[in-house]
Amino acid sequence: MNKFKLLLGPMRLPFLILTPACALLGLGSAVWTTGQVNGWHFVLALIGAVSAHISVNAFNEVFDFESGLDARTQRTPFSGGSGTLPAEAGMKRPTLVMAWVTLGITALSGLYFVILRGPTILPLGLVGLVLLYIYTPWMTRSPLLCLIAPGLGFGPLMVMSVHFALTGAYSWTAFVASLVPFFLVSNLLLLNQFPDVEADRSIGRRHIPILFGRRAASLVYNLFLLLAYLTVILGVLFSVLPAISLLGLLTLVIAVPAGLRAFRHADDIPQLLPALGMNVLINLLTPMLVSAGLLMR
Repeated sequence: MNKFKLLLGPMRLPFLILTPACALLGLGSAVWTTGQVNGWHFVLALIGAVSAHISVNAFNEVFDFESGLDARTQRTPFSGGSGTLPAEAGMKRPTLVMAWVTLGITALSGLYFVILRGPTILPLGLVGLVLLYIYTPWMTRSPLLCLIAPGLGFGPLMVMSVHFALTGAYSWTAFVASLVPFFLVSNLLLLNQFPDVEADRSIGRRHIPILFGRRAASLVYNLFLLLAYLTVILGVLFSVLPAISLLGLLTLVIAVPAGLRAFRHADDIPQLLPALGMNVLINLLTPMLVSAGLLMR
């Protein structure tokens, strides 16, 4: 029981809510496109998606512990890992087992939909499985891949996989909707890298804040915020998304101050921390509001 409680740390339980927030876009696009879906299929797809999120979190915890990064990172409520393995080194093996088991659950969920819907969904699933394993040890060495990989995982790969699992087809609605978490989740990881620049650099990571500095990275952050909201507006203008999906623009009241704070306090981490909190809210509320618009058909 004690080990199970300790595993909740590497799971990063509070952050798992991001998965259903993004998966709802796949559900919403499926409902808007077809009119009805199988609820059990959505539950199964969601289990696969949550398992994938737990797996990537657990692999990240193990790799960061093995690299020595955890010993150099100043943790914040939003970055720096859970701190479980530095405090309980014996939890490394159970965490690694959890990472592989949850990866297996995701693979089994995907296999069910391959059997049900055909092999067309297979490329998304295979890319997703590879991505969740190689992100920490390899993609963090490439500034571009490190920037877009999180958004790719929670955006096009997750949203379109859920949509396909529920409908058996791809759609432009699902793709355009998936671009919202693509930009926002990429931003989530980007801003969370600001407090870790020195620690990440010391173990050979190469991401945007390291390569170009935090101030330049804050401009990328603001650009991705803009692109997320433009995606919703253009989706409605071209009738790919329903007009009610403009509900997603309500989070601009959080995004504008977050973007300004990120730019003004890029190098002042204590002053930047409120922006990290606002960034979490943007990532959760925006896809939920867009998906609410899709579900109100």
